[in-house]
Amino acid sequence: MGKIKVKTPLVELDGDEMTRIIWKEIKDRFIHPYLDITLEYYDLGVEYRDKTDDQVTVDSANAIKKHGVGVKCATITPNADRVKEYNLKQEWKSPNGTIRAILDGTVFRKPIIIKNIPAAVNSWKKPIAIGRHAYGDIYRDVEILVDGPGKVELVYTDASGKEKQRLLVNEFKGAGVALAMHNLDESIKSFAKACFTYALSEKISIWFATKDTISKKYHARFRDIFDTMAKEQEAAMKAAGITYSYYLIDDAVAQIMKNEGGQLWALMNYDGDVMSDMVASGFGSLGLMTSVLVSPDGKYEYEAAHGTVTRHYRKYQKGETTSTNSVASIFAWTGALAKRGELDGTPDVVNFAHKLEEAIIETIEGGEMTKDLLSLSTAAKKTELDTFQFMEAVQKRLDAKLK
Repeated sequence: MGKIKVKTPLVELDGDEMTRIIWKEIKDRFIHPYLDITLEYYDLGVEYRDKTDDQVTVDSANAIKKHGVGVKCATITPNADRVKEYNLKQEWKSPNGTIRAILDGTVFRKPIIIKNIPAAVNSWKKPIAIGRHAYGDIYRDVEILVDGPGKVELVYTDASGKEKQRLLVNEFKGAGVALAMHNLDESIKSFAKACFTYALSEKISIWFATKDTISKKYHARFRDIFDTMAKEQEAAMKAAGITYSYYLIDDAVAQIMKNEGGQLWALMNYDGDVMSDMVASGFGSLGLMTSVLVSPDGKYEYEAAHGTVTRHYRKYQKGETTSTNSVASIFAWTGALAKRGELDGTPDVVNFAHKLEEAIIETIEGGEMTKDLLSLSTAAKKTELDTFQFMEAVQKRLDAKLK
């Protein structure tokens, strides 16, 4: 068969370590042999980010803004040890954070469902997508240690210098601690818009949860903005056959354990941080978790939810055999291709992406998988494959599907 034409360029963001090795293999096996595609390439490997003073990260984000869809390999966010290891100029910021800020996007994570890797929660039958508002709250808080009796106050002074509000936080009788948090209406509105954009795209209902009964201003502000957005999107949601529901966070946690899944669970920053790991673990593995960054105006960047798999990379460098799970990285490509095809109106591209996903799932359900999945799988017969054997097995199934 001839190659399938992808009409619009796809923005490709390369990465680091073992995932970079896998990334090349994915392109060589699953992209170039089957697709006539233009990849606008950006090297986000930590050494090239250092060489360009991280300008390449900014350029890649702007390319996604231009073309609408990107696919990203996992990358290193360097700490002091990494600065020394790679002889870097400084501890560069997370590329994910930089891209998220430029796109004003929200990250959505969703598990890949495989029949012989059952969820730890028996009721979960469909993927639960987590949308986390990754701005503010305790992640940008201001904290103090109180070393003795005294008072802590919260003061708001407007831009003209006029004191508008002064609230007593606590009258301390002895030592203690205090913190202040903030958020921005524009950030919350962007988060809400991205959540509705994603839910309408995926045709899944939205749950939103806070604790507005206790936090009658801070949490309530989130609820008010989401409720307003839900009213604005009412007709679009009805047409898509989806709904919006608000829950108190404790009720949502209780309900999610009894629910079959299949919804977007939108959460504030800390709750999203915690619950995304809970959902990932509950469905089996971070190696089976997709991640997509969605901007309020409908730009998409797909990647795996896991890191660069450093431990396997060290083995690979020594020439040792590795059994690294490439599923989430391949699904990053299929997600991006399916969205590219959807936006371009090219169903054959969408169909190819879906067939590749089916080939992956059928390979694992057929008992062929990487080492990390062996203990999770209920398959009667299981075969451990190394990093490259697994992709070879997937390619054989893909070829059979495309005949």
